[in-house]
Formats: sequence, structure tokens, C-alpha cells
Amino acid sequence: MVVRQLDPDEVDRVFAALADATRRDIVTRVLRREASVTALARSYEMSFAAVQKHVAVLERAHLVTKQRQGREQVVHPDVVTIRAAGRLLDRYEEIWRGRIDRMAEILGDTREGDDS
Repeated sequence: MVVRQLDPDEVDRVFAALADATRRDIVTRVLRREASVTALARSYEMSFAAVQKHVAVLERAHLVTKQRQGREQVVHPDVVTIRAAGRLLDRYEEIWRGRIDRMAEILGDTREGDDS
């Protein structure tokens, strides 16, 4: 299995795309089940064109892909990129947990040396 790493520009595009609640919702919906842009547009109180623009941002970030099926554009999740972003967040969490563990060690050492 190939483990994909995001380059810095891709990281910026992915997290900029996910900064918007509508785009996060679109990703969640297509992870559950692929959907046409038309079907997605029915789920939001905005124009079809606005939903299309949100999908385009997600496409540029490689979070989704579109495939023509007849007259419809069907949106699919790009699981490889989503997993790569998840791994990046996991690494940040490891760094944070390491800091917490070191702080606990320092506090434990300080308390053990305190005889007052």
C-alpha cells in the first residue's frame, strides 16, 4: 500500500477547503454515498452554482473527484487525500501528547523533590 504524503501547498489547499462548513458537509455526504452535484445542491439553501463552486474548491484540494455519468456529474471522495490529511493530524496529536507527557514528568519530578 502506498502511503501518500501531502506537500505544503496541498496541506494549505486541503485545510483551506475544509475551513468551510458547507464543504466539510459535502465531503461527509460523499464519504457516506457518492452524489451528483444536482443532488448535493438540493441539500443546501444556496444556488446550484454556489454548490458547484464549493465542489470545485474540494476538487482543487483533491478531497473529491467528479465523474460524468450521463448528464450528471457524480462526486466521489478522494480517500487517499483524506487519509493523508488524517495522518498529518495524527502526527500533530502525537507531538501534543508528547508535550503533555513531558510536562507531567517535569511536574512529577518537581513534586518528588519538594520535602516541605
